[in-house]
Amino acid sequence: MREIVFDTETTGLDPLTGDRLVEIGCVELVNRIPTGQTYHAYFNPERSMPSAAEAVHGLSDRFLSDKPRFAEKVEELLAFLGDAMLVAHNARFDFGFLNAELEQCGLAAIDYARMVDSLTIARTLHPGAKHSLDALCSRYGIDRSHRIKHGALLDAELLAQLYIELTGGRQIGLTLVAEADAAAAAPAMAATVAAAAVIVRPPRPFAPSAAELERHAAFIAKLDNPLWLDTPPP
Repeated sequence: MREIVFDTETTGLDPLTGDRLVEIGCVELVNRIPTGQTYHAYFNPERSMPSAAEAVHGLSDRFLSDKPRFAEKVEELLAFLGDAMLVAHNARFDFGFLNAELEQCGLAAIDYARMVDSLTIARTLHPGAKHSLDALCSRYGIDRSHRIKHGALLDAELLAQLYIELTGGRQIGLTLVAEADAAAAAPAMAATVAAAAVIVRPPRPFAPSAAELERHAAFIAKLDNPLWLDTPPP
């Protein structure tokens, strides 16, 4: 199963009021295991960057001025996403911006049926707790010491680790073997099982022998006023 964990950075909170996508970072998982394949891009938003947004991610007008526009990278991005399920934290926010950019390019929106919201998963698992990416990384022992400002690829990498923990932890990989690999391993596995088969031994007799009964009676005779002799039989 292929999934893409992604994060975005924007000029603000609402694409309907003119805010734009300025960065996206994607991390590929196959069977909940990172493959090492990533996608990362900055975009020129063709508008000024509000100071409040720049304080969050550090992306200035000057830095973004020579970056490609979203339309110039959209085909490359869609090729990386493919038909995978898309995982994001507070996913409707990221989907909203991504689909707004696709609409501006005259392209079809990504179906919300492909959306996996790690925030919803976290709220279900930990009701009443803090559910920010920072708080959840602390809860699951994920190192974020190198996270000084928000960055789409860095946050996607942290979220990928968190998503693995939220959905069963790293041991999940022990059970997720591709069918082809399992079929190829079947003969060797069968041989291993056969070699390790339990050897059935005949049952051991536990009834006492006559000699053992005799030694027991001699031992009991040496006891001084045993308590059970004071209790009449039922």
